[in-house]
Amino acid sequence: MIKELLRSGDDEKVDINLSPMIDCVFILLIFFILTTVFLQETGIEVDRPETSGSVPLEQDSIMIGISSDERIFHGGREISLSAVRPLVYRALAAERATVIIQADKAIGLDIFAKVYGEAKTAGAEVYFSTDKLATAEF
Repeated sequence: MIKELLRSGDDEKVDINLSPMIDCVFILLIFFILTTVFLQETGIEVDRPETSGSVPLEQDSIMIGISSDERIFHGGREISLSAVRPLVYRALAAERATVIIQADKAIGLDIFAKVYGEAKTAGAEVYFSTDKLATAEF
C-alpha cells in the first residue's frame, strides 16, 4: 500500500509558492527604510550669520540650535543648557561625531559661549553653522 502511494505521488509536479517570501521581503524593506537614521536637524529655523571661509562637515554631526529668543534646541525639542553636556557625552560614546551649533545671528554671545563651553567640556569638536549652509570652526 505504501508503494502504491509513493508511485502515485511521483507523477504529480511540485510547485513552491513564493508569495509569502515576497511579502516578507517587502515587510523587511519597509522596516529598514523606516528605521534608517537620517540627518538630525535642530528643529528650529534660525537666521545664521555670514562667513568668509567655510568647511563642509560630515552628515553624522550633532546639531544644536539656538533661537533668536535664546532657547536651545536639539532634534526638534527644547533642551536646557545643563542638558547639552550629557547629550554630547552620549553621542560621542556611540560614535565619533562633531557638534554644530546653529545659532541665530541676533543672539548675544553669552548663550553661544555657554553652549560652546558645554560641548567642548564634553570633548567634542565644535563648529558653528553659517548662512551659506557650510560650517566654520570656532
